Amino acid sequence: MNTAPQSLERRPVYEQVADVLREAILSGELPPGSALPPERELSERFGVGRTTVREALRALQTNGLAVATGPTSPLRVVAPDALTTDPLRDTLVHLMRLGRVPLDDLIGLRIALEGAGAEQAATRDPRPDLTAARDQIAFMRAAGTDLEAFKIADLRFHLEIVRASGNEALTIMMLAVRDTVSKALLSHLEALARPQPVIAQLISEHEAILQAVTDGDGEAARHLSGEHLRGCEELRRRYSWPAP
Repeated sequence: MNTAPQSLERRPVYEQVADVLREAILSGELPPGSALPPERELSERFGVGRTTVREALRALQTNGLAVATGPTSPLRVVAPDALTTDPLRDTLVHLMRLGRVPLDDLIGLRIALEGAGAEQAATRDPRPDLTAARDQIAFMRAAGTDLEAFKIADLRFHLEIVRASGNEALTIMMLAVRDTVSKALLSHLEALARPQPVIAQLISEHEAILQAVTDGDGEAARHLSGEHLRGCEELRRRYSWPAP
């Protein structure tokens, strides 16, 4: 970071300090995983008290740009995956619980995202490596009646299909919405007296999506992905399972 004295505007000083640090992070001057300067150094650099520096650092943590790795360790710049999965996901959860974003809307968003991702993965040139997605289907089968393990493999399968598209924007949005929607799936399965037939059906649908992507059939991949997610939503409606 530039060690020259910083000129601050007439607004909350901690916000100005946070803005300078935020820009250093977003510009790559402070790369992911790097430690932020200690409070003492920042206090001297900006000519402000440590309380102001702490407020600025707290603002960075609230925005998901910095994370504490230990009680006495310095704050570190978050990795891109953590940045995309935490603050945006939490915002969606809060909006949903406040009634601003219905679960149905999030499911519609996920259908659109995954359909586009599956289609792009199917038509991508060069062809993507689908090993990770294929492995998740094997993990689903191995999970048996362990619903938590099944949910994790289910989540990863859908994410791997979108990642195979090579579209980073789709992947980021998928990371944000996947956990929120998938919590509903787990509650659905837990409510069933015999979840095995439903699990077998879901695995079969995953295999069909993967096959369409493997065959390079973008239209089928999009259609099957949408039908799969709409089927999950129909199960929720049928049994009136609660939203997360």
